[in-house]
Amino acid sequence: MDVENMTMVTEFIILGLSDNPQLFLVFLLIYLITLLGNLVIITVTCADPCLHTPMYLFLSNLALTDICCTSNIIPNLLGIIISRDKTISYTGCIVQLHFLMAFASIECLLLTAMAYDRYAAICDPLRYSLIMNQRVCVLLAAASWIVGFLPSETITASVTHLSFCASNVINHFFCDLLPLLKLSCTDTVSIQSIVFVSAALISVPAFLVTLISYTYIISAVLRIRSAEGKRKAFSTCSSHLTVISIYYLSMFCIYLRPTSTYSQEQGKILSVLYTAVTPMLNPLIYSLRNKEVENALRKVLGK
Repeated sequence: MDVENMTMVTEFIILGLSDNPQLFLVFLLIYLITLLGNLVIITVTCADPCLHTPMYLFLSNLALTDICCTSNIIPNLLGIIISRDKTISYTGCIVQLHFLMAFASIECLLLTAMAYDRYAAICDPLRYSLIMNQRVCVLLAAASWIVGFLPSETITASVTHLSFCASNVINHFFCDLLPLLKLSCTDTVSIQSIVFVSAALISVPAFLVTLISYTYIISAVLRIRSAEGKRKAFSTCSSHLTVISIYYLSMFCIYLRPTSTYSQEQGKILSVLYTAVTPMLNPLIYSLRNKEVENALRKVLGK
């Protein structure tokens, strides 16, 4: 049976978060901060040769991913709030889902590459330039983008074979996977299996490598004799781990659970964390507090 015969809806209705118009200003502010912060990272990294290093290569890729992720979600949400038109076409919904899954996977892989880069720089500084040479860094960044799209292609293709014959109302603020599975009157066990396999092959290993890298980094920090140096290092590590924890825990709580136990209201709140909050915090935590970035920004503004 083809897709046209199985799919009985041509559009979906997205309920959003709330009818409170003040949410428009909140999410507009989040979106503008996210765009500004991440565009600054990309601009200064490209403009200043001093920032042509592995760390800033990964940071600029992370910034681009965050811009793409939030631009895939928030403008549509803002349109829903201000116009009260809550409809989205079937094709638009599938496209939004596809890019959401892709950018989420890419972000996981880039965060892992960044953690490993910091591990190599702090724990093996004498061999750092050999371990993280230009070729390795470019390959890691490119692999993050390529591999990140693979699970999204498979999951999205599976979703297009679902039948939506009971309701077209999505109790969410974007076209997320689990709310769509809730609406489907087709067996979704195979898609849930694909999600768990994708997580087992990409997200969970990425999280574990990131966690192990920071464990070694913290161990190295503990050996720093200077109290001031130790304090600064711990401040940086703790802020990194906080953002990473928010991102991974919100995603794991949403996707690595049976559909029967999924709470749509809880899913909305957790989705805000990884689609809006962490993309806004990433440039603030990873770069804009960095003196190298501040100096590069002064040079750019001076020119």
